[in-house]
Amino acid sequence: MQTKIIKKVGVILRPSTPELKDDFFKLKSIFEAHKMDVYIESISAGMIDVMGMDFELLCKQCDVLVTLGGDGTLISVVRRSFDYDIPVFGIHAGNLGFLADVGMDELDTFVANLEKGKFRIDERAVLEATVTKNGEDVTMYAFNDIVLTRPSISNMIHIETLVDGNSFNTYYGDGVIVSTPTGSTAYNLSAGGPVLFPLTQVFTLTPICPHSLTQTPVVLPGKFQIEMKSTDKRALIIIDGQDMHELEQNESIHIKLASQTAKLLHREEFNYFDVLKQKLGWGD
Repeated sequence: MQTKIIKKVGVILRPSTPELKDDFFKLKSIFEAHKMDVYIESISAGMIDVMGMDFELLCKQCDVLVTLGGDGTLISVVRRSFDYDIPVFGIHAGNLGFLADVGMDELDTFVANLEKGKFRIDERAVLEATVTKNGEDVTMYAFNDIVLTRPSISNMIHIETLVDGNSFNTYYGDGVIVSTPTGSTAYNLSAGGPVLFPLTQVFTLTPICPHSLTQTPVVLPGKFQIEMKSTDKRALIIIDGQDMHELEQNESIHIKLASQTAKLLHREEFNYFDVLKQKLGWGD
């Protein structure tokens, strides 16, 4: 049982999906029936021809952010709202997600429980990455993963890696995935990395198509900081599969777990292992 009282809800819709308009109005009526005010982010509002609120103002004024779409929408919103330390929960507009786990048909019951304080807030690790560009530090956050990869499909890449300033490994292949526990079921899993329990404070380094069979995934405690650089050519930095940046040859990216966590709101009975079994088909 939570003591946090939810009175104002900020809604963000999956981009380029105007057909979500009917679901939004259904969502709005459900929350308002439970005495909660609903506001919609301005870009989402423009997509369905209603009045909206700037995203930053939405984060400052609301008690919780609600995404309507899928896991990708939720991941983007978690990253954008991270500095505001506001809980987020996801409604899936289709199939159950790893993160967006509430369906429209379950929403009335879910919101009734929100009103009663019958929910929980899970704290999940977030990666913080810093790159120095033109003498200035540029900081980025990733909820799922940070991928360092080659800019051209025709060449492999050398990525020198240090852990707390000590030489650790040089990856030679298509690149490396640095994944949070939340992101362990995404690209990390498809590259042969381990599934990590989402509430742990660790991260994993998983090579992508390594040149050597001795290069295997490694799980590191969250207290460590890693430094990575491409020693032979430019590299691409991909944040959560959504944002892309360039890392010049011999420039370094420093990655660690952020001191702050992301807050995901779930029903009290949410069970991560049930979601794993359903999504991955375990036990079928």
